[in-house]
Amino acid sequence: MPVRIVSLAAHSGTGKTTLAEALLHRSGAISRVGRVEDGTTQSDHTEEEHAHGFSIKTGVLRFKHRDTDITVLDTPGFADFVREIRGGMRASDSAVILVSGTGGVEVGTERVWAHADNLGMPRIVAVTKMDRERAHYLATLAELRASLPGPIVPAFIPDGEGPDFRGVINVLTAHPDEYSGETRHALEEARSTLVDAIVETDDDLMNRYLEGEDISQDELAKAFYAGVHAGKIYPAIPISATTQTGIPELMDLMVDGLRSAQERGELTGIDGQTRAPTPDAPFSARVWRMSIDPYVGKIAYLRVWSGTLKAGDTIRNTTRDVDLKPAHLYVMNGKDLTEVPELTAGMIGVITKNDQLHTGDTLADPQHPIQYDPLNLPDVVYTVALHPKTRQDEDRIGDAIAKLLEEDPTLHYGREPQTGEMLLGGMGEMHTNIAVEKLAALGVNVTVTPPQIPYRETIRAKAKAQGKHKKQSGGHGQYGDCHLQVEPGQGYHFKSAVVGGAIPGKYIPSIEKGVQDTMEKGALAGYPLQDVHFTVLDGSYHEVDSSDMAFRTAGSLAARAALEQARPVLLEPVMLLKVRAPAQYTGDIMGDLQGRRARVQGMEPDGTVFTISAIVPQSELQTYNADLRSMTGDRGAYSLKPHGYQEVPEHLAKKVVEERKFQAAAQS
Repeated sequence: MPVRIVSLAAHSGTGKTTLAEALLHRSGAISRVGRVEDGTTQSDHTEEEHAHGFSIKTGVLRFKHRDTDITVLDTPGFADFVREIRGGMRASDSAVILVSGTGGVEVGTERVWAHADNLGMPRIVAVTKMDRERAHYLATLAELRASLPGPIVPAFIPDGEGPDFRGVINVLTAHPDEYSGETRHALEEARSTLVDAIVETDDDLMNRYLEGEDISQDELAKAFYAGVHAGKIYPAIPISATTQTGIPELMDLMVDGLRSAQERGELTGIDGQTRAPTPDAPFSARVWRMSIDPYVGKIAYLRVWSGTLKAGDTIRNTTRDVDLKPAHLYVMNGKDLTEVPELTAGMIGVITKNDQLHTGDTLADPQHPIQYDPLNLPDVVYTVALHPKTRQDEDRIGDAIAKLLEEDPTLHYGREPQTGEMLLGGMGEMHTNIAVEKLAALGVNVTVTPPQIPYRETIRAKAKAQGKHKKQSGGHGQYGDCHLQVEPGQGYHFKSAVVGGAIPGKYIPSIEKGVQDTMEKGALAGYPLQDVHFTVLDGSYHEVDSSDMAFRTAGSLAARAALEQARPVLLEPVMLLKVRAPAQYTGDIMGDLQGRRARVQGMEPDGTVFTISAIVPQSELQTYNADLRSMTGDRGAYSLKPHGYQEVPEHLAKKVVEERKFQAAAQS
């Protein structure tokens, strides 16, 4: 049976999940249409999806149409869930890109379109919600053609719009004489646009067309479907998923135009090896998604690229170089797992309860190993600090976080060594909020705050000071005396210039320990020091009373005294920020960056989009995720990487120091 794997991708709120329900119902796979609002859809079946009313995970749904087995991957619409979006699209062979007939092209449309371009993916454009007031198909189509690259053409036009949306008209087969008025005019223009696009995909047809020769309907239809299949034509169709108008025509278009799993061509591994996407080739697959089910446990979602896997076969995880032998294989439809004896090329399958599988792993026949490139995911852009509410929560958080990271590799977790805070990073505020909700579902309750800024200190001058520790309390006393020089320098460096045995060599390491004690606490506001060089110049000792501890104390006293004279300054972490946004927003972005004390490094054009690079203090980016979305209508995206430290301006440093001292006093 022919197979299609098709991802539904779009901006949030365009009706992907509702469309998936309509496809299932129209095909007979379900008898009753579920509603997103009621939490009864096949795709959005998790508790968090019911609670929020939108897709968080990629739903896997299966139905049959005209003897073709179609698997639909219903991807989320919010960019925070980029791992689900990219994973689902990469596991597909083709895509249906949805755009609202009332809302037009939105930022999510642009993002999934660009990702489909990166994957070289054939696609259909479904203009949804055509039964709504103010729905306008041709205006939406014009906006699509103006905003997105590629030959987007009307394969169908609506018969009526808004509440009068009655059906769809096949542009290629309908005759204009059968219609009148605006419908006839729209059909004539759409047919001219469509025929032009079709003949441009075939040199022979183009030559005949230019010479005025008539092209038969059959020839046009054959070239049209070949063009859709090859990704040279992106056909558009108006639909209403709620009334199921246009759904049968969309299903036919998916079968006739979109490529099958076997027709996508050979796949290439990272070492240049290739695999034919056929059931008789050596087995290979990729784990495109992991999830943790409270009843089933770990679930690994596979896209089988080549060959056949039977239950009990030994396969190799070539990404991690380990073998495994899954005793049971499954396919998924919504939340339901069905055991199957084998998985073949072009199927989405499931392996459960295996700790050796992770998102992005390649699986292969051990006799014919191959490894595919991993899923490309963006860096963290938003980070929060987690504070367990109770000791029990603190004890459990490690295991709970491990489950979250296993399921979602776009989440990052770690402890900031300087502040001691537990930091959770993700793709945005919504992403981390839902992760915190999942922690609560796993029995771990936390509060969330912005992370503390890990300031540091350094010096800007050379200074010398003596540290003398002398104490007598009966019996052996304590005596340590050293003179230190401190100066700015790259990194940390400690050396001794003592001559003549003024301080025995065995005490020099103790002096350094005292210096390091002071380095951890700084001399200005209690932050760690960096880029400081110390030299022991001189000192004295006592035959009986000197000890390692005495010289450690003396070293600490001398270091602090010298640092206080060496013009200590406060340093703040800075980030390399790269902002990508349409050209019309660059002025607002640049102005905003100036207000954040940014040092702009450059601005690079890429068509109508610009990438702005800047060095920005971390403290100025606490709200940047929300601010950029507001500034650009959610059309801006950015990435962050650590870029060292820089001196804090004096007026700001004074505030930080005063706040630090206030906090220290409150804790004492």
